[in-house]
Amino acid sequence: MGLAHETGPRHAACGCSLCAADDAAADRPYQATHLSRRSLLATGTAAAIGAAFGIGRLRPAMAQTTLSPDAALAQMMDGNKRFVAKQLTSFNEDLDILKQNTVAKQEPFAAVLSCADSRVPVELVFDQSIGHLFVTRVAGNVASTEMIASLEYGAAVLGTRAILVLGHSNCGAVKATIEGKAVPGQISALYAPLRAAVDAAGSDLASAIKANAQVQARLLAHASPVLGGLIKEGKLKIAAGYYDLASGGVSLLD
Repeated sequence: MGLAHETGPRHAACGCSLCAADDAAADRPYQATHLSRRSLLATGTAAAIGAAFGIGRLRPAMAQTTLSPDAALAQMMDGNKRFVAKQLTSFNEDLDILKQNTVAKQEPFAAVLSCADSRVPVELVFDQSIGHLFVTRVAGNVASTEMIASLEYGAAVLGTRAILVLGHSNCGAVKATIEGKAVPGQISALYAPLRAAVDAAGSDLASAIKANAQVQARLLAHASPVLGGLIKEGKLKIAAGYYDLASGGVSLLD
């Protein structure tokens, strides 16, 4: 199966470490390799996603970054350390250049499934700028069908190498599920996907929030053949994390 090769550097130099592309590697012709059945599935899925979004030239299920899955996650955690230390570097990057480089395409190195809570500014928390993170947000950071589809697009088409499911302290969605009180409108629709974590962790809010992040991370890895296939091929890592509103620190959960 022939795949179009894009020549030239993968990233324009904007001064950040993520944009230091290997120009020589980028200029080499794409070498066709034998595709396993699972690789073909991922390739076909990525092509279908690309067609649906009107994207013509794709290199599906291939990383757009030189980072490994572990390095991508480490890059995020290093950024969080800078955030906690109030030593952000992303603000020093030239936003005009970043905007120009991301008008036609995006090449995020990692994705985040975050709660919609306004106190969790994902890019700031990880000290990342425009085009670096593919962020999906929904109350309770639940892996709904729409969230899974979005993260599949990020991994299979855009080449994200890590997905972090990020819970946070004092999450209102988890708290409401624990209390189980009547709520207006469709808010109660959030209870069902959060119930497994609450049942496992009990009424302790922090424990339930952490359990929920882990439950949703496992769901992403096992409910999606696309994401699961990329994990088995060593092209993707999915992890769960907990963001402390008071300290600003993110801890990875086992």
